[in-house]
Amino acid sequence: MKIKTLTLNAIVAALYVVITLIIAPFGFTNIQFRVSEIFNHLIAFDKKYFFGIIIGVLIANFFSPLGWYDLIFGVGQSMISLGILILMNRYVKNIKVRMALTTIVFSITSFFIAWELVLVSDWPFYFTWLTIAIGEFIVLAVGAPIMYYINSRINFKKIIN
Repeated sequence: MKIKTLTLNAIVAALYVVITLIIAPFGFTNIQFRVSEIFNHLIAFDKKYFFGIIIGVLIANFFSPLGWYDLIFGVGQSMISLGILILMNRYVKNIKVRMALTTIVFSITSFFIAWELVLVSDWPFYFTWLTIAIGEFIVLAVGAPIMYYINSRINFKKIIN
């Protein structure tokens, strides 16, 4: 891995952690608005952002009140979702469609987080999945045009290659 790619992934991870911890009360419960999830859209621009996102989720989840559950379920959900998107992006070239897919895939796979919260807090699965999916959808839907605009200024694909 190039130093430039490694450095950019470290920056993504650090930003993910800082933003997650700033809004921590809203990032670890059954109603989640984890604003740092907008970084998931980076996968639409280049698969090389995978490690920065995953490391950011991993480090942020060390601070979770849910303990090791969040390390397994949160990181696992991100890895699975990003993996699905990397495969889908082979066939989808339009960035806006890729970002829409990112929003949908992460919202659907939020059932992993709902499952985690059922195990930890004995909350009802479907209601918990619904609230988490809605929060994820809102963050990613609002974040998509923001990330698209930022990309028009700095070109995420170009800076990581």
